[in-house]
Amino acid sequence: MKIKEVFTVNKVQKLSSTEMEVMEVIWECTPPVTSSELLRLFSQKGKEWKAQTISTFLSRLVDKGALSVTRHGRTNKYTPCISFEDYKYMETKSVLDGLYQGSVKNLISALYDGDKLSNEDIEELKKWFSEK
Repeated sequence: MKIKEVFTVNKVQKLSSTEMEVMEVIWECTPPVTSSELLRLFSQKGKEWKAQTISTFLSRLVDKGALSVTRHGRTNKYTPCISFEDYKYMETKSVLDGLYQGSVKNLISALYDGDKLSNEDIEELKKWFSEK
């Protein structure tokens, strides 16, 4: 069984765990967002970053194609170029194609053989497939 290509996603490079953390906060916001807003949001989450740190991550995310930036006076405003759902799809497809030859069956077999699927998971999958 092959995963169906539902849509074409702009090519966004794989994100590091910290870049993903930044993107998750951005996806929760109403775009565009500024670095000052992000510093405040991370501070509320107990993560005290310096302005230069967040600026570096935002630049990397622009370079990787995950964000676009527009300059308004002295302020940069950042907008996601990809939704969270599209990024998840892209990463899932990458793993599926890279490790499992594009086969969902091979992926599920690996999870089953590795004891990562509980009986409850299997029943949920059966129900889900029967409804498709």
